[in-house]
Amino acid sequence: MTLDEFKALLLTADVTATHYYSVQQGNYTIWQEYGADHLPGDNKYLDRKWRIQVDRFTKLENDPVVDAITAVLDREDIAYSYQVDFEMDTKYIHHIWDCEVM
Repeated sequence: MTLDEFKALLLTADVTATHYYSVQQGNYTIWQEYGADHLPGDNKYLDRKWRIQVDRFTKLENDPVVDAITAVLDREDIAYSYQVDFEMDTKYIHHIWDCEVM
């Protein structure tokens, strides 16, 4: 899966999701790649596994976009770990998906 394909999937869960940062007010989703592993074979790189982090910042306790992002990742069999944190200074609930995408 390319980064453009991942972006397209994420946009099905949140049409306002952006790469690296957001200038939106209110609830928002950002994503960024933070590493890659090259998978060798036959003396060349055959594929790449991207490590991508998706962050959802929301003030809604039951934000439907959180469920939509999780559903997209599950539907596409994308491996991820999930964490949630409450940020006292901004009062945002911070949802984090660390994904591995081939």
